[in-house]
Amino acid sequence: MIKKWIEKRYTALWEEFKDMSFKFDEARKVLKDALKDDKKQVNVILSELRKANMLTADFDKEDARKRIYRLKSQKEIVSQILAVDKSRLTRADLERLLKKAADLIRTRVDYTFILIMLFYKRISDKWEKDFEESYQEALEDGLNEREAKQEAKASTYHDFDIPGEFLWKNMRKVPGKLPENFSKAMKIIAERNPELKDVFENIDFVQFTTSSENAEILRQLVELFSMKSLHNVSPDILGDAYEWILRYFAPQKAKEGEVYTPREVIKLIVKILDPKPQESVYDPSLGSGGMLIMSYKHVEDKYGTKEADKLFLLGQEVNPKTLAIAKMNLYIHGIRNALLTFGDTLLYPKFKEGEGVKTFDMVIANPPWNQDGYNEEVIKKGEFWKERFRYGPSTKQSADWVWIQHMLASAKNDTGRIGVVIDNGCLFRGGKEKAIRTEILRDDLIETVILLPEKLFYNTGAPGAIIVLNKNKPKKRKNNVLYINASGEYEQHPDIRKLNRLGDEHIKKVVNVYKRFKEIEGFSRIISFEEIRENDYNLNVTLYVFPEEEVEEIDIAKEWKELNGLEKEIDKTTKKLAQYLEELKY
Repeated sequence: MIKKWIEKRYTALWEEFKDMSFKFDEARKVLKDALKDDKKQVNVILSELRKANMLTADFDKEDARKRIYRLKSQKEIVSQILAVDKSRLTRADLERLLKKAADLIRTRVDYTFILIMLFYKRISDKWEKDFEESYQEALEDGLNEREAKQEAKASTYHDFDIPGEFLWKNMRKVPGKLPENFSKAMKIIAERNPELKDVFENIDFVQFTTSSENAEILRQLVELFSMKSLHNVSPDILGDAYEWILRYFAPQKAKEGEVYTPREVIKLIVKILDPKPQESVYDPSLGSGGMLIMSYKHVEDKYGTKEADKLFLLGQEVNPKTLAIAKMNLYIHGIRNALLTFGDTLLYPKFKEGEGVKTFDMVIANPPWNQDGYNEEVIKKGEFWKERFRYGPSTKQSADWVWIQHMLASAKNDTGRIGVVIDNGCLFRGGKEKAIRTEILRDDLIETVILLPEKLFYNTGAPGAIIVLNKNKPKKRKNNVLYINASGEYEQHPDIRKLNRLGDEHIKKVVNVYKRFKEIEGFSRIISFEEIRENDYNLNVTLYVFPEEEVEEIDIAKEWKELNGLEKEIDKTTKKLAQYLEELKY
């Protein structure tokens, strides 16, 4: 989109020169008279007009050190835009391409290969586009072809350092060497770009293609992705395409233990926590990065991209392959203000400050439900365990409340809001979990508990819950917990028959009730700490609010009339039957 201030300058120059040539000093006089621009601004303006393809620049034949400029007409500019739009991939185009890729690998190949290839094709195509633009600009600045090419390769013009031999178009030239070329490219690009180490080090194309069948799949995938250029695709469309792959393979990956949080659930929890520009958002159980991406998009929608870029996004993930998926996911979405790291959060938190963990404005996660292996003996081996798990260790069978305690410890005291998607059972189980729950309630940290519908998640049909905690609850919410029973707020999933999903109207209803701290019969209730204590610190939503069954209204007069009619009909039929039986005797 062309910026308004550039449009104003274009209009001022066009009114003076139309499509006739002009020199720098002539442009400076027009812009100074019309818009009070000084000499330094004119250099920037002409450069921006060139970048926007609204202006051409040639060397002055009389003085090679100077330039002759010419504005392009509106008709030329519109034609260029239409030509670009024509070549630009749409959502539908990308989804069709990815569907072909998905059908090609089916269940034989890990879907990570599609994600890696989509990512690699994107950064390669973008490098070429940035190179071409920088090369043309360098030529216009007076450099010869060799100097211009060298200048255009400089890292300042590119997101990543990619040697020319490893650009996508060059690697596909020798189909028989694809595995070796891709493996070599991953290694060298990771060395030149340390931030890509986690992305590339877990993919081995040589090992993958030890079977001739996989070698053929790789060749076909490369040719499939080569059909379209990805340099003109907007981050929103490309990001949606990336999410489409994750969503498409989610049912299959759920059987292997991987968890994909439905984006509608993330959208709900992000709207409740409401991140703002310059705040920090931390996900200790990162997964594919959906929580951070949705937080960024929330701020972008409300305040604009510049303000979204002021967010501080941080995450930690224990699975190296999943961490790679998250890093690619954020890049594909055009998000650069994130710091993602590898490690076991419960034992080795990576974000530290002084003698404890770093704290954030917003902590959000869908940690592994009922994760085993984190009993008292194990937890005490973790860093800062006394500060993080001060309410006590949980059971060996479930780390739900250990995760919640880490999230509480990672939230700021003044602005810290926590949102966790968790197993419904942690709300009412006894033993050590009850002891932790009791103390957290006594410290008045739980603000809202939301029961979700059944069959929202790919890996389980059980209803999950969202617990919202607040380190600094507003006065009217103190010593109270808002319960929301959203078990009936769902619609049929459009693609998977056995699943439900939250619709926009359901999300809006829950968010409105949360923000207004409002009671609705059969949907939400505000429960005092005393009542929860009387219920033995049980947080089960259905204990406090249960949807009312719809009672059918009965028209008594009408029903009585119909009943009388039925009785007369029965009496008439009985008499006929008696008559038939009497006749049968003879």
